[in-house]
Amino acid sequence: MTTTSKKPVKKKPVRHDEPVNVKKKKKKVPESAKKQSKKKRTKILLFILEIFILLIMVVVLYSVLKVEKVGKVTLPEEDIVINPEVKEKVETTTMKGYRNIALFGVDSTTGALTKNTRSDTIMIASINLDTGECKLVSVYRDTYLNLSNDSYNKCNAAYAKGGPMQAINMLNMNLDMNITDFVTVGFAGLSDTIDALGGVMIDVDSAELQHINNYQICMAEDLKRSYTPVTDTGYQLLDGLQATAYCRIRYTAGDDFKRAERQREVLMAVADKAKTASPATLNSVANAIFDKDEIYTSLDLSEILELLAEISKYEIVAQGGFPEESMRTTGTIGSKGSCVVPVSLADNVQWLHEFLFEDEAYTPSSAVLEYSDKVKADTSAYIK
Repeated sequence: MTTTSKKPVKKKPVRHDEPVNVKKKKKKVPESAKKQSKKKRTKILLFILEIFILLIMVVVLYSVLKVEKVGKVTLPEEDIVINPEVKEKVETTTMKGYRNIALFGVDSTTGALTKNTRSDTIMIASINLDTGECKLVSVYRDTYLNLSNDSYNKCNAAYAKGGPMQAINMLNMNLDMNITDFVTVGFAGLSDTIDALGGVMIDVDSAELQHINNYQICMAEDLKRSYTPVTDTGYQLLDGLQATAYCRIRYTAGDDFKRAERQREVLMAVADKAKTASPATLNSVANAIFDKDEIYTSLDLSEILELLAEISKYEIVAQGGFPEESMRTTGTIGSKGSCVVPVSLADNVQWLHEFLFEDEAYTPSSAVLEYSDKVKADTSAYIK
């Protein structure tokens, strides 16, 4: 059997100087000037759009920061103390239809509005939502009360120790109130508000003239502002610093009771001026305090603007002080110093509810009766 052998097939030699099976690249044809111009315009438009979006983001961020600079704080509802009997009255009887707001003025030129400063001004603004009638009550800062933690002292210590939350609880517990909102301002905030309104009309007497300028000198130095001395007595236009100085006067007849009366007088003058102000002026008022960390409040910015927009609907119809004049005394209560003492806290609370809510048959809560007994036990040995 014969075997036939196949001849080997010769492979085509591979050249190593050029790639195998690689397509040759086409030469890039230059883009037309028209296409290049179009691409350039597109890039410019995209860049402008990005800048525009960035600007929008900056504006939104500024708006957020502006609202936060108002010093908006949310008070947890569960932490606000309202006496049980009061909750029932709010829902069903005499206190229904009223909104009660705490107003605090703190002795601060440095923006310390949250705590660690005593509230020299403590007021309650009670608004009848049906009629728009508003009543103001000053709670004298040296009044001997439960600070809401079963320690007893001058009531303005509550704000210093626990800020607006403790101060609100102090008012609610001792006075049978249902306050959930507050507004706090310092010297700068009040001064700028009054300036934005164009000043307020106040009657300055001869005993007040020297003191108003002394307080101006002190505040102008602290706030690094100039001041204009008040040179004449009588009914006149005061600027922000002058009116704020007027609020602080306490070294005349009437002492701190008269000072609280001056504070209410200025607040009522501010309200009267705001009623006749244009929307643009009211916006200036808002900007004057919102942009400078000069307010601390539980109210939303929208609520404040709404109140300003409807201020002409509100009218302050009555004002007074707590404890009521015929039911208070003063005395040095041991280490607590000179205090304003309610002769009977329970009787004063009954008067307060008749004054604010026209409830002539009001019966103080069991908590108030307890605090009333404690105040009497703590102070009876020190007063006549």
